[in-house]
Amino acid sequence: LSSLSGLTHESHKKDVEQVYLRCSEGSIEWMYPTGALIVNLRPNTSPASYKHLTVCIKPFKDSAGANIYLEKTGELKLLVRDGDRSPSKIYCFGYDQGGLFIEATPQQDISRKITGFQYELMSKGMASDLHTVSAPCRPCSDTEVLLAVCTSDFVIRGSIQDVTNEAEEQESIIHVGVTKLYRQKSKVFQLTGENGNWRGQIKTLLKCGVRPGDGDFLFTGRMHFGEARLGCAPRFKDFQRMYREAKDKGLNPCEIGPD
Repeated sequence: LSSLSGLTHESHKKDVEQVYLRCSEGSIEWMYPTGALIVNLRPNTSPASYKHLTVCIKPFKDSAGANIYLEKTGELKLLVRDGDRSPSKIYCFGYDQGGLFIEATPQQDISRKITGFQYELMSKGMASDLHTVSAPCRPCSDTEVLLAVCTSDFVIRGSIQDVTNEAEEQESIIHVGVTKLYRQKSKVFQLTGENGNWRGQIKTLLKCGVRPGDGDFLFTGRMHFGEARLGCAPRFKDFQRMYREAKDKGLNPCEIGPD
C-alpha cells in the first residue's frame, strides 16, 4: 500500500510528484489530492518481459478528487473520470501502452477527497485466458477445461449452495460447498462450522445467470484483487469423462486426480 497526501504540498498546487512501485500487486491511496501524481510501475522482472505484461486497476468504491489517465510520451488518454461510479469496474491496458498520470480536479474542500485504486500486473496470457474476457458466460471446450485445471489459481470440486445477486455491481456471488480442494492460491476456501466443512465464495457476472442446483461441479478460476473469479466450471461428471479420454490418449496437459 502506498499512501500519499496532497496537504504536504498544498501551496504548490501544480506540483507533479512521482512514485515508483516494485510490487506486482498492491494499492495506491492519495489523500487530499492536489497537483498531479505519476505512478511508475517497475516490477522486479527483466525489462525484456515488460511487453508481455498487462496492468489492471480497480478504483476504490469511494475514490474521488482526481482523473486517472494513461500517459505515453506526453499524450494523455482518460482512463477513469473523477466521480465515475462504476462499481467493481476494472480497467486494463498493456504495460507498454504507458504509465498512470493522476491529476487532481479543482475542489472546494480537498479534505473530503481520497483517490485510490488497487492494481495488478500479470502476463498478457493470464489476463486473457480462461475465456473470461471475450465470452465470460459460454461453456468451456474440453481443451479449455483441461488447461484451466493446470493453470488456475484455484481448482475445487464442489456444489452450489446458494447464489447472491448484486444488481448494483452486476455480479453474482456463488456460495460453494467444497467436496475436494485440489489447489488454491489464496485462502478463499476455508473450514467453517462445527462439522468442518470447506466453503468459499466465487464471483462471476450477473448476466451469466448462475442458479443454485444439484450435483457437483469442477470450479476453476483466477484470483483478482483478492476475489475468486470464475473461469471454467463443468459438471464434475463431464470433467471426469474429458480427463479420462485425454489421459487415455496421452493428451492431458497435467496430472490431477479426478475422483
